[in-house]
Amino acid sequence: MQVLEDLSTAHATFARMSSYLTHLESAWDGSRHDFRSAQTIHAGRPLLARYDLERIAREVERDSTYFNAGCMWSFRDLLPVQDDSNIVSFGELATPTIQLGRLGEELGLEHLFVKDESRLPTGSFKSRGMSVALSRARELGLKRVAVPTAGNAGGALAAYAAKAGLEAWVFMPSDTPEVNRLECQLYGARVVLVEGLIGDCGAALREGQRQFQWFDMSTLREPYRLEGKKTMGLELAQHFGWRFPEVILYPAGGGTGLIGLWKAYEELCGVGWLEDRRPPRLYACQAEGCAPIARAFERGERTAEPVADAHTLASGIRVPSAIGDFMMLDALRASGGAALAVPESSIRDWMARVAASDGVAICPETAVCFEALVRLVASGRIARDEEIVIFNTGAAYKYVEALRVATGEPVARIDPRRAIDWNPIRSRIGV
Repeated sequence: MQVLEDLSTAHATFARMSSYLTHLESAWDGSRHDFRSAQTIHAGRPLLARYDLERIAREVERDSTYFNAGCMWSFRDLLPVQDDSNIVSFGELATPTIQLGRLGEELGLEHLFVKDESRLPTGSFKSRGMSVALSRARELGLKRVAVPTAGNAGGALAAYAAKAGLEAWVFMPSDTPEVNRLECQLYGARVVLVEGLIGDCGAALREGQRQFQWFDMSTLREPYRLEGKKTMGLELAQHFGWRFPEVILYPAGGGTGLIGLWKAYEELCGVGWLEDRRPPRLYACQAEGCAPIARAFERGERTAEPVADAHTLASGIRVPSAIGDFMMLDALRASGGAALAVPESSIRDWMARVAASDGVAICPETAVCFEALVRLVASGRIARDEEIVIFNTGAAYKYVEALRVATGEPVARIDPRRAIDWNPIRSRIGV
């Protein structure tokens, strides 16, 4: 309880009735928009929250006790909520950055880390975005929210909406992992199963928007989920002594996590808090069955063509068309990184290998990053002595279907009511 008491004290000490948010800005044409009313997209593209970074630099002490409180809302000054009484939170503690010593040694890598987002309240990095987005939704007087999802976003929306007292609707493909669907229903959300992909879910949501008056919380169709995801980068820089590691690999679907990491870097530069302004090289990792960003990067394009017949076991990155495609591609190029796709068959092997080597259970989306890492090291694009961080974006236990594929071998069974035959077990371990 001591940690929770400390966080509560820090939150109360720094509570306020305003923020440093100044306006919303179109990521496409730079136009300025008012943050005091509910906003979605402009000219079909996302809006970004902008802050008075110069004022933050003058008024906020980087190394204050506040920033060492160890929770996502420690970064209150770089978040958009105006009145702290509107914050919707389950106590999102900072997620650990864990060194993978045994696997790193096997791969010949000196500094291999995982930032484990599975520790968050709803088991994935989606908790961050929904905490901030639902805080702003409540602050702006919204009553009914909806989201299309292929995985963890639905559960996060449902949980945070329940805490905020908002009505939640979740549209998901009919083949979404069962745990994700049940989680949404458990939190009281109205679930609509759609025959199709996440794009079809979004289209259905928007078709019913006028009739049912729900607010669209889709990825990058409102400005504030991105602000929550940004805190992953703020935490990471803090963990590395207010600098970024040289390499970050991230599973790319809708793109808020990747874009949020780059936004965190830019804002930390803007307030002058970084000890080293060298940017991290960002690598967007996708499965070959759904790789629009990797394909667009290879072709030198600024936007990505939608993928037909998208398929992958990594359901969270099965996003055939992303509204923030150009934002991902811009960030990758500005950072000196890249996007690449890896074979679907590698997902199962990496889920099992990482868990068995270092005891970190990764989701299938993160498994894609490990295969990408091996390929990037082999090609010389990542050096073996560089600091490398891979984001584990969700809890493996939420992917029952993927776990069945990854574990494969049946368990041994014995019946103590009969004479036990140990031979099958002996043969397994070579005794």
